[in-house]
Amino acid sequence: MGSATISVDEFQALEQKVLQTVEIIKKERAARIAAEEAAAQAHAELAASNAELAALKEKLATAGNAQAELEGLHREREAVRLRVEKMLTDLDELL
Repeated sequence: MGSATISVDEFQALEQKVLQTVEIIKKERAARIAAEEAAAQAHAELAASNAELAALKEKLATAGNAQAELEGLHREREAVRLRVEKMLTDLDELL
């Protein structure tokens, strides 16, 4: 049976690689946590934006309804004005 021996230099090189690997894993974990936090924040901002968009759409729909109602009132006012003018003309003819 052969004995598996390694030199001190080989052991130190291996140890250094293990330490570097551990550091890489720590950095990756920190980066993943930061990315997850950023994604959660972006998700929350998107949800807030969607809520704001829904509120703006509701206001726009309300404004559209108000505009239609205003136009209807303008038409009604014009019709009343024409009727009053006709009545005044009729009164003028009677006098």
